[in-house]
Amino acid sequence: MNATQEQLKLKLTQALVAAFGTDYTNTDPILVSASNPKFGDYQANVALSLSKKLGKQPRIIAGEIVSKLDVSDICEPPEIAGPGFINLKLQTSYLEAQLNAIQLDSRLGIPTATNPQKQIVDFSSPNIAKEMHVGHLRSTIIGDSIARILEFCGHDVLRLNHVGDWGTQFGMLITYLREVYPDALTTANALDIGDLVNFYRKAKQRFDEDPVFQETSRQEVVRLQAGAEDTFHAWKLLCEQSRQEFQIIYDLLNVELIERGESFYNPLLPKVVENLATTGLLESSQGAKCVFLDGFTNREGNPLPLIVQKTDGGYNYATTDLAALGYRIQEDKAKRIVYVTDEGQSNHFAQFFQVARKANWIPEDVELVHVPFGLVLGEDGKKFKTRSGDTVRLRDLLDEAINRARADIENRLQEDERTETEEFMQNVAEVVGISAVKYADLSQNRTSSYVFSYDKMLSLKGNTAPYLLYAYVRIQGISRQGNIDFTNLGINRQILLKEDAELTLAKHLLQLDEVIKEVEQDLLPNRLCDYLYQLSDKFNKFYENCPVLKSEEPARTSRLMLCDLTAKTLKLGLSLLGIKVLERM
Repeated sequence: MNATQEQLKLKLTQALVAAFGTDYTNTDPILVSASNPKFGDYQANVALSLSKKLGKQPRIIAGEIVSKLDVSDICEPPEIAGPGFINLKLQTSYLEAQLNAIQLDSRLGIPTATNPQKQIVDFSSPNIAKEMHVGHLRSTIIGDSIARILEFCGHDVLRLNHVGDWGTQFGMLITYLREVYPDALTTANALDIGDLVNFYRKAKQRFDEDPVFQETSRQEVVRLQAGAEDTFHAWKLLCEQSRQEFQIIYDLLNVELIERGESFYNPLLPKVVENLATTGLLESSQGAKCVFLDGFTNREGNPLPLIVQKTDGGYNYATTDLAALGYRIQEDKAKRIVYVTDEGQSNHFAQFFQVARKANWIPEDVELVHVPFGLVLGEDGKKFKTRSGDTVRLRDLLDEAINRARADIENRLQEDERTETEEFMQNVAEVVGISAVKYADLSQNRTSSYVFSYDKMLSLKGNTAPYLLYAYVRIQGISRQGNIDFTNLGINRQILLKEDAELTLAKHLLQLDEVIKEVEQDLLPNRLCDYLYQLSDKFNKFYENCPVLKSEEPARTSRLMLCDLTAKTLKLGLSLLGIKVLERM
């Protein structure tokens, strides 16, 4: 089934061609949702943009378009308003037919992409031997939601976890552990992750202060790169231990990833330098091999180079990212590569993207996208930290959300004099707690920073996950209260729209495809959050103004179908955000 907006755009384009000729085949009809419902549902503004070109008043142009416009199967007769806006109001019969058609479709009538692609989403990316902290929250949650939406649209998505599992830090850590805890280098899980992190901090301090230790650490890196058996074994143990800890977080967040760390690309790094030298882009600067960039300068105003091989022959993040990019294009055959990282890395991505383009490594049909996001702030408006000033561990943050959700549930049960099983309470606490954290993050425009507040995100009022979950639960409550089987509402069931609240809800239900298409392109999940919040709000108003179980037929069945379709839409939309629903709360 075609999206309503797409159908109207096509018909407007046909009218433009009929009125003014084939030169206008690719003219954008500038069709947008009407800002005020009293003017209709959609508004085409193309007449205003054509006034100068055609040498006519916009209202006259609008009239000529409307005279050739056939939307009788979708809309009421078009109206021209103001200086030349073409207002379109959807027919009630069209809305009813569309809703009845998608009622039994698991995709709710949303088509898959016309040209599905191989797409890569690079997200999360923690560092080995370090715990995941609040800084990894946004990348993990935003990246997962983007991957879910692209998968739903029909793309072949490779979810990559580009973990930091290579480099100087391992020489430093292995050297230190050889001195203080050698068992950790030979025995699996000899340390817990907290101790490992503590040892890493001490190793870093030694590295910064002790030149002998620093040199020994560098030699250990050389041994690792050369594949020395004892060093390589120690490295694998440290990676596996961290990996197990990461997986606990990913299981809690219901996030799936394929790990492909920096070490994967290590054998490809010399080839990157060799290829850049062949293109003539490589220059020497103070003993390092670099590519000088357009539009980037240092503090003195001199051109800024991107270093791809250091003076000691070592490589850096840029070299690895260039190698990864080449592999993803040549081997993975990706047509769109999406990197989800904090905005502080924007320059890094702009720089290595530029180098790759200068080297002609990016085919015309490959799109590179950096998806930047802002910081997570504390109530004081500063970077979110513990009271002692430490970085907040992600596991602690999620546990706290679950514990607070559990306390809220226990309080509500006590107030309502309800008794529930331990299993029920813990499941609800986990779903509500995790959903609250995810939704609070995703509902913000990702380019902005936001204040992390447990009280706000766990509230049953406002634009929160609990509010949306409760709307879904309310519909399931209707089913239980009326002993209704939504899958069996009769053979001749039909959605019939009579009341304003019904029409408002119906129109919103049919906009999901437009929203998903927007997010597929601009990778802003907050658009989907806004849609679902408005859906919950419109459903609650419908529920207050239109009796369901107590209404007479055929309104009763029609309203039950509207309830069911709302629940299905909420469930689908929330699943694309990585959020589970609950039948009861």
